[in-house]
Amino acid sequence: MSVGPGWYVDPADPETRRYWDGEGWIGAPIPVDATPPEGPPPVEPPPPPAPAPVPGPPTAPQPYPGQPHPWQPGQPPPGHGQPQGPPPGWTSGGWPGRPPEPRPHGLPLAGFGARLVARLIDFGIVFALNAVVNGWFVWRLVEEVTPYWREVIRRALAGDTSTEGLPQPSEQAGGLQIVILLLATSLWLAYEVPTMASGGQTFGKRMMGIKVVPLEADEPLGFGRALRRWNTLGLPTLLWYCCGLGLLLQLVDALSPLFDHPLRQALHDKRAQTVVVQLPRTPRTTPDDRTDPSGDTP
Repeated sequence: MSVGPGWYVDPADPETRRYWDGEGWIGAPIPVDATPPEGPPPVEPPPPPAPAPVPGPPTAPQPYPGQPHPWQPGQPPPGHGQPQGPPPGWTSGGWPGRPPEPRPHGLPLAGFGARLVARLIDFGIVFALNAVVNGWFVWRLVEEVTPYWREVIRRALAGDTSTEGLPQPSEQAGGLQIVILLLATSLWLAYEVPTMASGGQTFGKRMMGIKVVPLEADEPLGFGRALRRWNTLGLPTLLWYCCGLGLLLQLVDALSPLFDHPLRQALHDKRAQTVVVQLPRTPRTTPDDRTDPSGDTP
């Protein structure tokens, strides 16, 4: 079985990763927990040419007893034209074992469960903010659409399928809906982007011990990258009134880490070139009461 080009664990040294071009290893190895670059490594400069040998009478090498005859000029080199197999040390089935999971900047990737719980915590906080800021507008919108839906439900229970004479919401209903979505989107942006830009953690992510870091370096995201990351997930909120189109886009984005390998990036992670990692848990230190001798001990 032929193995396609890519970065793989070096069977000769499982602590390193090298690039396999389909025929052989190329380039220098990198640590196995480092994030490999896209594509093959840069081409190394060729070695300086060796000095030309002094010409002399040609002599053919003589094989030792029991040794196969060496390659002669005018003949194809040994192994020429033979199909290339897997890399040295690999089995014919492909991977010699399960490939190790990437560890960006030496940290394990965050699981989908931890990311989902962190997002639900953040949604709860944003919902509470909306209840305070958006509450009056939502109450006015409910007053506008309640007569319409009450009459629709009454006719449905009575078996009446006609739509004539239904009370229609006023023109304010459309404006209220736009105001509610604009405020909800603005509150989400104000809650998430500044905290992600400075520390890579919202309150929910801090509670779950996970953090968002750039792929290329373990450093703060910065406002621009944090805004690009939020845009992909947050801006579709403005499309909720379009038959739920925005909610569908956000659902696809939220589930995308389940199908992305090996870095488990969501669509908003791919746009910002970020990855979510699990931070190491700090052990709790408790005072040892036995170290304090009791005054009653003789």
